[in-house]
Amino acid sequence: MDFYVTAFELIDLRSFSNLWFWIMLAVFWSTASHYVLGVPYDMVTRAAKQGGQAAQDLQDLVRINANRLTYIAEEAGLLLTVFAAFITTLLLGMGFFYGVEFCQALSLIFVPMLMIFALSVRNARRANGAEGEALYRILRRHRIAIQVLGMFSILVSSMWGMYVNITTGVL
Repeated sequence: MDFYVTAFELIDLRSFSNLWFWIMLAVFWSTASHYVLGVPYDMVTRAAKQGGQAAQDLQDLVRINANRLTYIAEEAGLLLTVFAAFITTLLLGMGFFYGVEFCQALSLIFVPMLMIFALSVRNARRANGAEGEALYRILRRHRIAIQVLGMFSILVSSMWGMYVNITTGVL
């Protein structure tokens, strides 16, 4: 029995003091800022520099992904909104009202991702008919908005995680 107590004290299964939470947070935000409307950002820079076939490939890929996002938003938007509101309320209530640390950690990831999805749907509608420099500008601004949201989200997550770790008093 002492082995299990020692092992769980060593591993520390709480969210904000766990290395896996911070790795997962970094992976989420790096993936979100690299794939802009489902398109790798290096394709945007290559299309802006080279033009030609790279620009045509980018425009086709953006058109496909933008049509897909707008279709999902138009067909299942109400259902997705209700489901997201339910999950958000559940996570925020259990996390910050009842003090469940795991739900707090999930809230700090899930709520900004909802904002990114809403921003992606809005920019997908804008990018649907755009070409050339107008398309590159939409994708650049979208990436910058995601990066700013990511910086703010990581700041809030780290500040809240430090507060939880200090007030919990594990040691």
